[in-house]
Amino acid sequence: MPSLFDPIQLGAIAAPNRILMAPLTRGRATREHVPTAVMAEYYAQRASAGLIISEATGISHQGLGWPFAPGLWSDEQTSAWKPVTQAVHDAGGRIVAQLWHMGRQVHSSVTGEQPVSSSATATAGKAHTYEGRQPFETARALGLDEIPGLLDSYARATENALAAGFDGVQIHAANGYLIDQFLRDNANFRSDAYGGSVENRTRLLREVATRVASVAGADRTSVRLSPNGDSQGVDDSDPVHLFVPAAKLLSDIGIGFLELREPGPDGTFGRTDVPRLSPEIRQAFTGPLVLNSDYLTVAAAQERIDAGVADAISFGRSFLANPDLPARLAAGAALNEGNMATWYSQGPEGYVDYPALETAAA
Repeated sequence: MPSLFDPIQLGAIAAPNRILMAPLTRGRATREHVPTAVMAEYYAQRASAGLIISEATGISHQGLGWPFAPGLWSDEQTSAWKPVTQAVHDAGGRIVAQLWHMGRQVHSSVTGEQPVSSSATATAGKAHTYEGRQPFETARALGLDEIPGLLDSYARATENALAAGFDGVQIHAANGYLIDQFLRDNANFRSDAYGGSVENRTRLLREVATRVASVAGADRTSVRLSPNGDSQGVDDSDPVHLFVPAAKLLSDIGIGFLELREPGPDGTFGRTDVPRLSPEIRQAFTGPLVLNSDYLTVAAAQERIDAGVADAISFGRSFLANPDLPARLAAGAALNEGNMATWYSQGPEGYVDYPALETAAA
């Protein structure tokens, strides 16, 4: 079996190791969702990852409700991403842009309009806004006549990502955001071609993936799913019956890799008692499969690769606090502790000031 430190081909992307950086929303862009210089420093520090999956990045103003998160729908945003991707490439790294539409998870005080979703529903709890946490609002059902425009937004964001220098894109179809809201039967109550049967509920996923792949190439397109939950109140009555066919359709499209966020019962962030579905999905998806969530040691990550369930592992919070995570894991070195209080501070603290091994030694 390959080692976590062995190279892997992820579609068109040759990764030097199987330690990927998972997407991490950290709110360091401007209020207009334009990337900033500190983001280039942050990503370049982590260029030793086999592949960096960028923080979730909005495909449109309608779909981006997270304060100070970046977008990819405007020329200004596209231009501002170029120094970020260049810094990663100059440091020897590879980076793909994660494309995001939050659906009902946005708040009108951020986007200026009522949220949209698969159906007229609301998420429990409160949304992040510029005025602090506010209760989620009831979304309106996305109209059939609006779906072509949504697909156009994904295509435009993909074009902009490539123009900005990204090596590919990842479609965010996990964690209770728009595509996930279409997938799951406790959020999708439609009676048209996008609701009811599994074939209908996976239709938007298929259409988005097909459209994005037509722009970027299937081998530079990937998808993130969260099949066993951790979806902010978006669940399904039969996740095996839903996500195995979803993985099969993505395999048929020929995407470069599939990433699964799979928290467990002992997870430190987003735990769940729903069994992990990666073994079943592994049988349906023939490309590289990447697993994520609470792999805190080399042994835990390597066990999934040795078992044949995963080809690579993506690390999130440990990559935030340890910019040289592959070197630390290879050396068996202690890991820096992260500081959750700085996650969305907008400043350099808890973002670009974590020491690398040689800095700590000095």
